[in-house]
Amino acid sequence: MTGAGADPEAGPAREFVVEADGGSRGNPGPAGYGAVVLDAATGETLAEAAEYLGVVTNNVAEYRGLVAGLRAARELDPDATVRVRMDSKLVVEQMSGRWKIKHPDMKPLAAEAARVFPPGRVTYEWIPRAENKHADRLANEAMDAGARGERWSPSTSTADLDTGRSAGGRTATGGGARAGSGTGAGTGAASAARTGAPGAARPPAEPTAPAEPTAPAEPTAPGATGSAADATAAPGASVSDSAGTRGAEADAGPPAARGDATGTPGPAGGRGAGAVAGQAAVGGARSASGGSAVRGGAGAAGPAGPEAGPRPDAASEAAAGSGAPGSAGSSTTSQAAASADVRAARTVASPGWGPPDMGAPATFVLLRHGETPLTPQKRFSGSGGSDPSLSAAGREQAEKVAASLARRGTVQAIVASPLARTRETAGIVAARLGLEVAVEDGLRETDFGAWEGLTFGEVRERYPDDLNAWLSSPDAEPTGGGESFAATGARVAATRDRLVAAYAGRTVLLVSHVTPIKTFVRLALGAPPESLFRMELSAASLSAVAYYADGGASVRLFNDTSHLR
Repeated sequence: MTGAGADPEAGPAREFVVEADGGSRGNPGPAGYGAVVLDAATGETLAEAAEYLGVVTNNVAEYRGLVAGLRAARELDPDATVRVRMDSKLVVEQMSGRWKIKHPDMKPLAAEAARVFPPGRVTYEWIPRAENKHADRLANEAMDAGARGERWSPSTSTADLDTGRSAGGRTATGGGARAGSGTGAGTGAASAARTGAPGAARPPAEPTAPAEPTAPAEPTAPGATGSAADATAAPGASVSDSAGTRGAEADAGPPAARGDATGTPGPAGGRGAGAVAGQAAVGGARSASGGSAVRGGAGAAGPAGPEAGPRPDAASEAAAGSGAPGSAGSSTTSQAAASADVRAARTVASPGWGPPDMGAPATFVLLRHGETPLTPQKRFSGSGGSDPSLSAAGREQAEKVAASLARRGTVQAIVASPLARTRETAGIVAARLGLEVAVEDGLRETDFGAWEGLTFGEVRERYPDDLNAWLSSPDAEPTGGGESFAATGARVAATRDRLVAAYAGRTVLLVSHVTPIKTFVRLALGAPPESLFRMELSAASLSAVAYYADGGASVRLFNDTSHLR
């Protein structure tokens, strides 16, 4: 029976188990939910639901998954009793009435979930994440589909098979396939990645005692670690990244750059996400309409078709030396090489000292462009000068770094400064990696005004007072109306926030200049402005900074030139 006209004399009400989950790659970031309805007596999968939500937080996605699962269960039988199983302690405790719901985003969703079935028909149970794999897989499939600008489709889902629940033999108790279920379609920007999107960013470890959570939906201080909604923040935050930035340096000329003491901290935990929602994200991203679909028991027999894109956990399968079902076997050598590459990638993207469930960080591999004719002459070469191209030595350096990055195999997107030397360097790398290059104006070098093309000694001879002022104050501009350190810093900080939001959970190559790269590193370390005078940054060198969902940052690499030897 379908339940819409259930006969009260047909026997006791059916009992369903609803397993639901949600995740956000950035928190907030591109998000999705998954939910599955099971027969409580047999464990049979009766219905599945999944939806890409656009840019929201983990907890919003979890609540949306709960609502979708309850609605799917109600369509099967409105007279049923339901046992909800979720790995979100926050949702379970709040819906059970043991924790208060304070956050404004959570209240309407909790109320919506409570209205699906009459009071007393639904009970809630917390389960470990390992027991919620089916719903988690559906959520990740929805996010992967959203990243491709598509809707999740039941016909391409393999969640039922991959989690050990056979799709065959289902009874026709559901209402068949239906579209548009859930709490409504969400719209948000999704990165048009060439590779499969990484796994969903998960909230940090949730409280285990039923004490009332008090924290807001996301950390309010840089480096704070905690659940994304009302749960109390957990200790063990990563090194904090204060947001103010400045810094400028000639192409290879003056001693170093300064920092910006006037910068304003950006929001922690998915900084700048509001600028990404509803618009094309940096790096070839496109807006994708969220959509949901539910697979019922009817007509669902037989194995599901192949997924439309790589699964988020494909890396772990490769690391274990296993392939996708039905794929051709590879040689022991190629498997070992692939496993080593995956292990290296996972090491680079691991959350470090932070909680293990924060998900993969946004990792920026920072590449300084190759040499130009001005580089060995140590002349100021910013964004207001002759815009030189690479020299023959610079092109050779770019080829070497391209080969090195190809061996590592971790870069998923490339973003470059608009200047000729960075676009040329990025183009050489992109050709080797098979990626496209997005241009970001915020990555350009400082405008050095009248000093462009001059050596440091020539500037001291011609403009000694202006140079002294520039070296002593971040607000001083180079002669002729160039860009101050403070202005450069504000521009770089805003760029960083946009890119962190746009590339949450991904590894991105940023091809830039001395000033922006040193600024990224200084801010990640929380170092004072004068630290920029103590950094050496060579042409075609590689540095790396990872940014986590809780707002923390970690420097992974600095001024690596081993690929040039």
